[in-house]
Amino acid sequence: MAAPARLCRCLLPLLLAAMGAAAAAGTPGTVGCGCSAGRAAGDGREEAAQRYSAAAGGGRSGGQGPMVLIPAGVFTMGTQEPQIQQDGEGPARRVHLGSFYMDQYEVSNRDFESFVNATGYVTEAEKFGDSFVFEGMLSEAVKADIHQAVAAAPWWLPVKGASWRHPEGPDSSISSRMDHPVLHVSWNDALAFCRWAGKRLPTEAEWEYGCRGGLESRLFPWGNKLQPKGQHYANIWQGEFPTNNTAEDGYKGTAPVSAFPPNGYGLYNMVGNAWEWTSDWWAVHHSPQDLHNPQGPPSGTDRVKKGGSYMCHKSYCYRYRCAARSQNTPDSSASNLGFRCAASSAPGPR
Repeated sequence: MAAPARLCRCLLPLLLAAMGAAAAAGTPGTVGCGCSAGRAAGDGREEAAQRYSAAAGGGRSGGQGPMVLIPAGVFTMGTQEPQIQQDGEGPARRVHLGSFYMDQYEVSNRDFESFVNATGYVTEAEKFGDSFVFEGMLSEAVKADIHQAVAAAPWWLPVKGASWRHPEGPDSSISSRMDHPVLHVSWNDALAFCRWAGKRLPTEAEWEYGCRGGLESRLFPWGNKLQPKGQHYANIWQGEFPTNNTAEDGYKGTAPVSAFPPNGYGLYNMVGNAWEWTSDWWAVHHSPQDLHNPQGPPSGTDRVKKGGSYMCHKSYCYRYRCAARSQNTPDSSASNLGFRCAASSAPGPR
């Protein structure tokens, strides 16, 4: 049975990720679901998020995690050696940024619960009644009730009742994962949280600068070797995707937001674990000229996400690199998609 329209809108960017292996091998391709890739911009959802910016006594959350001051500087954004051509990873360009603050950790389930308890916020996945979940994380009971499939990415299944509270559907819980990244949050949901906390989403340039941790033109936040001295530095897929995750890094799904060593700026899990939303609209053509505090295109249909997730493997989704990027429509949600916040000035007292 074909996926319904809303699920199809959400799935298209996920399907684009499935082209990673072909792109890495130099084989371009396109894939689609035969329907709209997303809602038109300006439908009021971003504006609706602003109502939460002043909630809970001025905004800042009691569950707000620590922020790190990222110093002003100049760095090389993107790469001259793109691994996934259609993602617009190049060209390499010099970017000048002022100082800013960035969450040391991804926003956790505990953080998001504080926000929901204070505001009564309902996520888009909860409103729609479904979200996408990786098949390997689902119980047999949940899979038995799913009668929709998308052949191009059969490991992604639309699950009724999947949301941040129930990441693998109604029979799952976050009770033992309060310190893991919140999942199934759309761009609009992430924006609402950040505004409530007195913060904002990072620009793509800020996110990539933060990811690099002071290193220049390296693949990963810690350098060019994936496992220096045999040590795991990120939560990604080991084994053969999508059938066998050996979990050599200790996790088959998400890991706590404080897992694995931080980068040079003290930021944790900048790659792997969960994809992270940025504020930028998606585009694949970039000027090679020097840029100062770029904000991305003025409009678009998809928003940029960075960092990859626990599902990423070099053979399938080699996007756990600082220069790598992907996109989703602002109302999309999935079981590997989260966020962290940024701020232009020092956060207030907790």
